[in-house]
Amino acid sequence: MNLAKLVRPNILQLNPYSCARDEFKGEASVYLDANENPMNAPYNRYPDPMQWALKEKISQMKSVRSEQIMLGNGSDEPIDLVVRIFCEPQVDNIVAIDPSYGMYQVCADVNNVEYRKVLLNADYSLDAQRVLDAVDANTKIIFLCSPNNPTGNLLNRSEMLKIVNGFGGIVVIDEAYVDFSSEESWLADLDKYSNIVVLQTFSKAWGLASVRCGMAFASEEIISYFNKVKYPYNINILTQNFVSENLDLEVRKNDWVEMLLVQRTQLSNELQTLPFVEKIFPTDANFLLVKVPDANAVYQYLVDLGIIVRNRNTVSLCLGCLRITVGTAEENKTLLDALKKIG
Repeated sequence: MNLAKLVRPNILQLNPYSCARDEFKGEASVYLDANENPMNAPYNRYPDPMQWALKEKISQMKSVRSEQIMLGNGSDEPIDLVVRIFCEPQVDNIVAIDPSYGMYQVCADVNNVEYRKVLLNADYSLDAQRVLDAVDANTKIIFLCSPNNPTGNLLNRSEMLKIVNGFGGIVVIDEAYVDFSSEESWLADLDKYSNIVVLQTFSKAWGLASVRCGMAFASEEIISYFNKVKYPYNINILTQNFVSENLDLEVRKNDWVEMLLVQRTQLSNELQTLPFVEKIFPTDANFLLVKVPDANAVYQYLVDLGIIVRNRNTVSLCLGCLRITVGTAEENKTLLDALKKIG
């Protein structure tokens, strides 16, 4: 695929900001190039704008090349960047499954790009042909979230593959919840499909939501466009160092995932015993989508008790649904004890 044909002309011609650390790599004995305060080391120095040390650790863990990684301020930054790189405002459009993660549309709206929603099937499964039917000559991006948010289910891989092979643009596969899933990541297919961008995050399984560090994986060419457009020092040194330290604790992360999967099963089983729970949808994420007769009333009842879940009642295909994140055993018990008191 000729990816350059998909990129906005002004991005192709853009001369990115060249910071001091772009012009020099490695270590020096004296730094007098960036107008930094010489006091308060190491925080007085601008961080590595390309985060090479952190990317190297991630590349080893994920079995990808460092040049295939872009790190962002959460996954929201690469979501916004992919829209800015490939979509001409008021000309191009984006196609995405519905329901799904709300930031795709927010970024489209901010960038003044048409956003076309394609409903999933009633069971939240993906119909690839329906997605491809929504595509026209100005469609540049398709967003697929798997496991999907808020439905929790994996999208069928063969249906996703039909889209990847059948679409002449960029397919963004958001894997924020992949650690809780039984499905393999699409990272192993990066070299096979030059038009995919895979998103992952440290916010969920790694327990680092407040640290704000997301990962985009793609071909070296697509990553070069990300690096061209992103702000020079988008990941501060505190975040780079802290995430690097946490990467040494992968065993702990895996233990947390196992614990949450056990809690997910127990929470689902307990919720199914409640007489007002109509359905609990299959999930491969760290949350459950639960259908009740009056989602607004149950939501408000829990809020009044200081228990916060997500009301998805107004989301497409989610009428009467609450999205409940799997918490600790104690948090789940508090939720269940409160729900058992509903008459």
